[in-house]
Amino acid sequence: MKAYVFPGQGAQFTGMGKDLYENSAEAKALFEKANDILGFRITDIMFEGTAEELKETKVTQPAVFLHSVILAKTLNVTPDMVAGHSLGEFSALVVNGALSFEDGLQLVSKRALAMQKACEITPSTMAAVLNLDDKVVEDICASIDGVVVAANYNCPGQLVISGEYKAVELACEKMKEAGAKRALILPVGGAFHSPMMEPAREELAAAIEATTFSTPTCPVYQNVTANAVSNADEIKKNLIIQLTAPVRWTQSVQQMIKDGATSFTEVGPGKVLVGLVNKIDKEVETISA
Repeated sequence: MKAYVFPGQGAQFTGMGKDLYENSAEAKALFEKANDILGFRITDIMFEGTAEELKETKVTQPAVFLHSVILAKTLNVTPDMVAGHSLGEFSALVVNGALSFEDGLQLVSKRALAMQKACEITPSTMAAVLNLDDKVVEDICASIDGVVVAANYNCPGQLVISGEYKAVELACEKMKEAGAKRALILPVGGAFHSPMMEPAREELAAAIEATTFSTPTCPVYQNVTANAVSNADEIKKNLIIQLTAPVRWTQSVQQMIKDGATSFTEVGPGKVLVGLVNKIDKEVETISA
């Protein structure tokens, strides 16, 4: 069975999607539609912008989403199951028909702006912890006075924590004492997938509730549960929780394999997810679209 997976924020690069725009009339039409929906020419920034311009939250998230979804459409992708890492879940939901292209893009744009606002409320960050058991990381986070939680279960031995800046710094020190190979603060604008995103979750929840979701053509393995979901109402509920809950990527990939996935194709910029899937299970086939 074929699984298609979609990357999140951080996979962007200058020039992304330009070849699609120039070589496919369908892709060009979708990119131009996106420019109209967003109210600015995101294609100019994607194709010619600087790394700094691409890193702007209002640009990054829609850019990664557009690259993934438009690439999937030009490939005529027909997956047996889909999953997306954080932001990538929105790409997955357009590709499996749960969301329309237009609604998906509008939700991603609102998500980006809501997250940006939430980041400005309290100094917060994320940190990557390497070579430490998940349970040890969770226990150390629970012992810290302040907000710090496990945010991204990326692959065995790679977990990202998220929260208030000082709490994350203190947690990093304790992780190193506990034997972590590295506990490194990441260059991100805020504490994604933590309670610090509650204001953004509330704002996005209203937009998600007002959006029509359809029954998908294949199950999505959602970040929040790591299980196959095909019910539109359940997809909606999990998507609302996603901003303040951890990304259970390791668990999602393991469950997809258990449910019959033999091949994982990453659709979008970069090859981060292919690398993570290989670390989770060396036996499955991985492809970068």
